[in-house]
This record gives sequence, structure tokens and C-alpha cells, in this order.
Amino acid sequence: MTTASNANPALLARREGGVLVLTNNNEAARNALSPDFYLGLTAALQDAATDPAVGAIVLTGAGGHFCSGGDLRRIATRRDQPLEKRRELLKGLHDLVRALRDCPKPVVAAVEGAAAGAGLSLALACDMLVAARNAAFSVAYVKVGLSPDGGATAFLAEHLSRQLLTELCLTGDRVSGERMQQLGLVNRLAEPGDALAQAIALAAQMAEGPLQAMASIKSLCRAAYDNSLEAQLDMEAELMVQAQATPESAEGIAAFLEKRPANYLQLRS
Repeated sequence: MTTASNANPALLARREGGVLVLTNNNEAARNALSPDFYLGLTAALQDAATDPAVGAIVLTGAGGHFCSGGDLRRIATRRDQPLEKRRELLKGLHDLVRALRDCPKPVVAAVEGAAAGAGLSLALACDMLVAARNAAFSVAYVKVGLSPDGGATAFLAEHLSRQLLTELCLTGDRVSGERMQQLGLVNRLAEPGDALAQAIALAAQMAEGPLQAMASIKSLCRAAYDNSLEAQLDMEAELMVQAQATPESAEGIAAFLEKRPANYLQLRS
């Protein structure tokens, strides 16, 4: 069943088994972003983090588009506001990016149609990305005289050379889902109309996994791009010795030795 998340019409929520599907619901504006969406998605991620019935999350957009980015009509009204007020209004987007990063559950983006500007940032902020071949990704800010936000340059820099990063940001050119996969930014490539189904299937694979271990793995993967080898070794050691004493590792090791599938769902309460 699909419902408005926390009675927020900007965000729809439904469950597919252990997968929580969250949908950006501003179809008339190709899912342009709004403060209601920032608040609704941030709250939904926080709720999912402590809900044992949720094993993984899929983020998508209604009406065949992921997200066209910021609402330019809303942004145009900010030009006469003080700098600190403009910074405060941007905080909602950046807090949402941090919420995606910090959510202990895996988050998979399902991208059809446009993922432009801050929409691209949100897609790349997710842990994994499933995109239709003909999806259109663009760092579109330069087209309207703006510079990127939402972590777009940070996420792209994890994969691209400085020259290619600069080209994408200075031209705002569209890049297809197929090209994004070639660049290493897309996990699964889907036929048009099939990205959500593939993303749910990928999320369902993880939704039955060990929640504590997956949260640790997600933390390690995020930290690996900034840490030195020594710092990463220390982090791995700390999380490994913690994991060795958990019911999850007891079940996983027992299942391996007994040649049976591990049942991590029984450990959730």
C-alpha cells in the first residue's frame, strides 16, 4: 500500500516486504525539490533506521522522473534575502544528504527520466544506483547561473578525473544512464520503465541481511575515500572485533558450518 509519509504529500511511502519504497511526489514539476520533501524524507530515513521491519530502502520519483532539482521559482525569490537566510534555506538539502549518508540501512536510488542538479546529488548520495538506459543525468546548475550543491562535486569526484568533472559542471550536458554506468556511477542498468523493479530486487537481496554488519560495512565504504590506509585499518579492526561478539556473526558462522542459509530476520525485534 502506498501512503503519504507522515501525512506529507511530497513523499509517498510503501512497503515491499522488508524494503521501504520512498517516492518523490511532485510529478507536475518533474519532482522538483521542496522543504516539505526535505523534511519528509529526512524523517522517513530516521524512522527506518530504528524500524527492525525495514531492511533496505529504495528512493525513486513519481511520473517517470527521478528529480529535476531545485524549484527555480522558489530559488528566484531568495536573491533579495540576506546571505545567512539563504544559507539557512540550503541547510535542508544538505541535512538530507547527510541523512542519506548516515542512515544505517542500505539506500538504493531508482532513476528514470531526469536526475538534474540537486536531483543528481540525491541519486549519488544513495549507497547504490539503478538507472534506466535512457535516464538523463546532468549537473545542470551552470545553465541557470548557479554553482553545484548537495555534494554533487564530491560524489562525482569519487569516480571522475578533474577534467571530466569540470566538463560536466561547466557545460551542464546530459549524460545517459548507460554512460553513467560506464563511468562507474551506476550499479545496475535497466530498460526504460524497469529501474524501480530492479532497485527493489537489489534492495530485497540486502533486506534479509545482518543489519548491524551492514551498517558497519556502509560506514567503512563511506570512510574509505577519505581515510589513510592506517586510519582505515584501525576502523576495520574496531568494527571487526565488535562484530565477532554479535548474535549476527554467531548465526552467520553457524549457518555456514551447518551448510544452511543464515536467518538474520529472527534476530530482529
